[in-house]
Amino acid sequence: MDILVCIKRVPDISGQVSLDASGTDIDHGALGHTISAHEECAVELAVQLADATDGEVTVLTLGTDDAIEQLRASLAVGANDAVLIEAEDPGAHGPEDIAFAIAEVVRSRASEGRGYDLVLVGNDAADTGDFQVGIRLAYELDRPVLTGITLLRLAEEAAEVDSSSDGSPTSIAAHGIGPAGTEVFRLPLPAVVAVAEGGVEPRYPSIPGRMKAKKAPLDEIDAPEPVHGNPRVALELPPEQSSTVTILGEGPGAAPALVDVLEEIGVLR
Repeated sequence: MDILVCIKRVPDISGQVSLDASGTDIDHGALGHTISAHEECAVELAVQLADATDGEVTVLTLGTDDAIEQLRASLAVGANDAVLIEAEDPGAHGPEDIAFAIAEVVRSRASEGRGYDLVLVGNDAADTGDFQVGIRLAYELDRPVLTGITLLRLAEEAAEVDSSSDGSPTSIAAHGIGPAGTEVFRLPLPAVVAVAEGGVEPRYPSIPGRMKAKKAPLDEIDAPEPVHGNPRVALELPPEQSSTVTILGEGPGAAPALVDVLEEIGVLR
């Protein structure tokens, strides 16, 4: 299986988050950057499936040159190839524009005999939570799509999937969490899947993997001009949650007050 994984450079929100002057994006100046946990799991699933089927994994992102850092991080954990759809202002591209740009790469590579059996995206963007690109991409490519998937398995493992005459899978088993528990779907290929974190543990890059990723060539192409644009009007930060601290006392004198608190919260009865 040859698999395309679409990732996005997003701020590491472990730091203090603030908005830029426009109010429509996060201020990236004081933050580190990464990819979302959903996309880390998507890369891991892709590498596992490709390794099991002698396939290859391509990682792709739409962004500025800064996003090469995230592409190389994915190469370091097992991806074979990387594509940067270079855009001077990624924020000007809405979900429809991003889906179209990705679809153009998929169609271009298919015309060169390098088609993708599976396209994986993160279930939603960690910075803006759009939830749209996977579904819009599937419609653009006229492929079936599943969202909220945490695990993908091959036919031999799931006993639910057929293989073509050349041995490559024609469908896969996809696991996700639904209202009643775990749901398992049979998905014909080629397809698009939006991956949610929780099904696999992303691997850490090895030293040889890091060295290889530094030297790996990247395919850089210009992003199409956005047609639909970004419909986002503004982002809004939730109000800061205030907290209070009650000092129960000092030394042994605090013991009775501590017992009262433990009884109040039900630890002691």
